[in-house]
Amino acid sequence: MKRDFLTLRDLSSEEIALLLKRAIELKSGKDANKCPLIGKSIGLLFEKASTRTRVSLEVGIYQLGAQAIYMNPKEIQIGRGETIHDTAKVLSRYLSAVVIRTFSHNTLIEFASNSSIPVINGLSNLHHPCQALGDLMTILEKKGRLKGIRLAYIGDGNNVANSLIDAASLMGIDLAIACPEGCEPDPDVFKKARDSANSKITILKGPPKAAYRADVVYTDVWVSMGQEKEAAKKKQKFKNYQLNNKLLSYAKKDAIVFHCMPAHRGEEITNEVIDGPRSVVFDQAENRLHTQKALLEFLLT
Repeated sequence: MKRDFLTLRDLSSEEIALLLKRAIELKSGKDANKCPLIGKSIGLLFEKASTRTRVSLEVGIYQLGAQAIYMNPKEIQIGRGETIHDTAKVLSRYLSAVVIRTFSHNTLIEFASNSSIPVINGLSNLHHPCQALGDLMTILEKKGRLKGIRLAYIGDGNNVANSLIDAASLMGIDLAIACPEGCEPDPDVFKKARDSANSKITILKGPPKAAYRADVVYTDVWVSMGQEKEAAKKKQKFKNYQLNNKLLSYAKKDAIVFHCMPAHRGEEITNEVIDGPRSVVFDQAENRLHTQKALLEFLLT
């Protein structure tokens, strides 16, 4: 039976733990010469611009022995009005899996419901589960554990925040989110996590409270793709939410800094922090490659 990966909750805690273990093995070079997906073709249907997601997937798919086929909606018939239903049915006849990077999470749901092959969320307005997998691997790599880690997320309650909520509740991480009023994470995601959580998840107004004694301090852009018209208003709301040395001083002395990138330096994070000794943002970016390889192997073998 095919499995989709639209949110982190499509995997169990045990499956996530196995994926992270496998990703660490792949990063170490284990099975470097094996090609478990040889002969398979994996589609990348991207409505949104991408650096890390696209390149890490294309490289990972190649390293697993498969072929990546990049599809810009403007260059295929879905961009001229062909339905998601028909596109999903046709691509299911050609491909072994498809990764979709889209504005609307409903597009993913509709595509998956009409697809006979696994559908992977490469980013939607609601969730970014591939990013969360890479984040979990990075925490495990740098801190040696997940359960009981205190993670502070400072910024917009966006798709990254929603997937971190899922990650925290599934893996026993204590998550404190600081965001301005009106910029909170999705309430349904938050409620589901709180109802099933084996960790503490809180939403706060003050960044210092969230960062206090944190093991990991995480931020993201204040204005996501598709929100450009709201840029001036959002930047005003977030003016006191910058991740700088003063805010980082509230965290533990050995706290590490996350940013899922791209970073708007001088806005949500300063150069001193993102380029500082506690920043692991480039390790975090690299780990997208390894966790996505483990995910593809899990879904397709």
